[in-house]
Amino acid sequence: MPKLLIGSHVSTRGGFSKAAIRAREQGGRSFQYFPKNPRSLKLKEWSSIDAAACKTYCSEHQLQSIAHSPYPVNPAHGRERGQELYELMVASLRNDLDIAEACGSKGIVVHFGHMHSSDPLEGYRNIINCLNDVLEGWQGNAKILIENQAGDHGPMGTTLEEMVQIRQLCRDPGSIGFCLDTCHAYAAGLWNGGMDEALLEKGDRLGYWPALCGVHLNDSKYPYGSKKDRHARVGQGYIGTEGMRWITEQEAVRGIPVVLESEAGPDGTHQEDIQMIQSWE
Repeated sequence: MPKLLIGSHVSTRGGFSKAAIRAREQGGRSFQYFPKNPRSLKLKEWSSIDAAACKTYCSEHQLQSIAHSPYPVNPAHGRERGQELYELMVASLRNDLDIAEACGSKGIVVHFGHMHSSDPLEGYRNIINCLNDVLEGWQGNAKILIENQAGDHGPMGTTLEEMVQIRQLCRDPGSIGFCLDTCHAYAAGLWNGGMDEALLEKGDRLGYWPALCGVHLNDSKYPYGSKKDRHARVGQGYIGTEGMRWITEQEAVRGIPVVLESEAGPDGTHQEDIQMIQSWE
């Protein structure tokens, strides 16, 4: 079975190549980073030299990475908030893809999105159209990685069926994959937090697992089915060590970036949690 590539979200202060160095210094085999300001859709002018250095460093040290798109991205809204904002969101996602590709990353994590409409299918159509527009003419290896949601903004994006269906209905499903957030899955009632054979079987049946390209390994500060998106350090939440360990033992999550998005340890890094998780192997 492939290795567990555990790592964490790291800062890009000093550049993308510095983020990769930071990840390895804390013992990570993978990492996640923001390609630009996480609170803005403003396009980033980035250094191709820095991105190439990041890619080379990762290749030399067998590090894998994923990028996380800014929080204002909500593909379910479509053009609801105006054509100009929609076009900026599409351009922003393409900007993220370009950066991820140059850094050698697996792809960009994009939240499924949410919308309240009298037509329940409108949000889904918006997501498909948005992803199609972003991927128009895309030739790179970096993928859009759809992340499941906790249900705090409504039921959209909380099931495997939705993820798989959206991917299948897009023009270029080969450029779309998935990122599983364990806290969100638990909060939404998708995963029971234990040895959930039903989840494994459903993922197999739907073809979800083969398209999984990243995992957010987060414990939950709230109970099962709470629909609250509050991450806890691994083993310090309601899921607990046993459940988190079980998920890391599944073949589908091996050989892809598995990253922590929780609070750092006393030293300001995730080194303590990474070492604990590596000790499970």
